[in-house]
Amino acid sequence: MALDLLLEEGSVAGAARRMNLSGPAMSRTLGRIREAFGDPILVAAGRKMVPTPHALELQARIHEIVGTASELFRPENPIDLAAMEPQFTIRTNDLFIGAFGMALLGRLQTKAPRCRLRFAPDGDDDLDMLREGRIDLYIGATIALRPEIRTQALFDLTFQVLARAGHPIFETTITPQSLVAHGHIVVSRRSQWIGPIDRVLGEMGLSRTIALVVPTYYSMIETLRFSDMIMPVPDIVARNLPLETIGLKVFDLPFPIEPVTLFQAWHPRHDRDFVHRWLRQEVLATARNARPIGEG
Repeated sequence: MALDLLLEEGSVAGAARRMNLSGPAMSRTLGRIREAFGDPILVAAGRKMVPTPHALELQARIHEIVGTASELFRPENPIDLAAMEPQFTIRTNDLFIGAFGMALLGRLQTKAPRCRLRFAPDGDDDLDMLREGRIDLYIGATIALRPEIRTQALFDLTFQVLARAGHPIFETTITPQSLVAHGHIVVSRRSQWIGPIDRVLGEMGLSRTIALVVPTYYSMIETLRFSDMIMPVPDIVARNLPLETIGLKVFDLPFPIEPVTLFQAWHPRHDRDFVHRWLRQEVLATARNARPIGEG
């Protein structure tokens, strides 16, 4: 248990708090662990402590052993989800929330009618959000994670392009050249001007004019129909919109682009937690089986 917490926290003080021990007592425990394994286990790196390569090799095995031992003290009676009031905090972007938020809540409330969901905004990278228990689950595609964090792929995102109905781009065959002839809106939570589409265009000797960068996928949907700009979006965004009603049309990019894998991530302390495991199963089932609103 002590070694598992030391590796999770990367801190003697943090492990001491979680074990209800004094700092000196935990330091002595770390000393005994170092002696037993013949390895420093944790070494200073600036103001922090980082695990040694040998400690990283041990971490998954140690955590599994601790988890298995913990199960011996859990009640054998099945958990009644209907009698519970689980509340989960999931950090993700508006892409997932808009396409699957209501479907996920519906699946959860089928078994736990008093279940509640809180979606936290997908902002700046925060490596400790799962480790510190500030969120239960992260759903995204690009964030860097701590080495101990577990991940599971949900599905691949491909990209399409939105434009107003009657846009001049629909008058002829859509080509890379016609694509770059119009102003583009780029969606980037990091406020970046270029992305994978620009790298593909660059290989063709082309570049597009990016007139506007916005932070979320749905922020320009209502006003796009009043402009001749076009906006690349993930396919699940386009499928989730009543395109005819809002005066928009969608078309495929005129060249292949590498898909982006959306995944869910959690801290390993939840691996064997029944309720958290149920949450992950429902997220997976929702993402792979539920059709977004508006999809035929």
